[in-house]
Amino acid sequence: MAFDGAWKIDRNDNYDKFMEKMAASNVVKRKLAAHDNLKLIISHEGSKFTIKESSTFRTAEIAFELGVTFNYRLADGTELTGTWSLEGDKLVGRFKRVDNGKELHAVREIVGGELVQTYTYEGVEAKRIFKKE
Repeated sequence: MAFDGAWKIDRNDNYDKFMEKMAASNVVKRKLAAHDNLKLIISHEGSKFTIKESSTFRTAEIAFELGVTFNYRLADGTELTGTWSLEGDKLVGRFKRVDNGKELHAVREIVGGELVQTYTYEGVEAKRIFKKE
């Protein structure tokens, strides 16, 4: 699958506004997060995925199965519950924040050899673009 491999953050689009909407009100924290040097190692076997995240702020391993609800904690501590599904050649995540029930949508897709993660929360869309290592 095209998602498998090691990916390193290359650039962001509208990420500061997205994080502000997600309630990361501290400007310094938002600026730091935008330069977190995030690396992802994605692997899968059938419908089971493992994603190893490493950044300036934390290291985490997320394991999930397509279509099965799981819990996830963002780097800032925000708790989410939801699922990932495969829709065509896109991984589509539908999550709800545990603290306020608001929806966060995420899409991972390969565009021009890059991994593009698009996040949408309360009408604000942001992208994080990764290059394969």
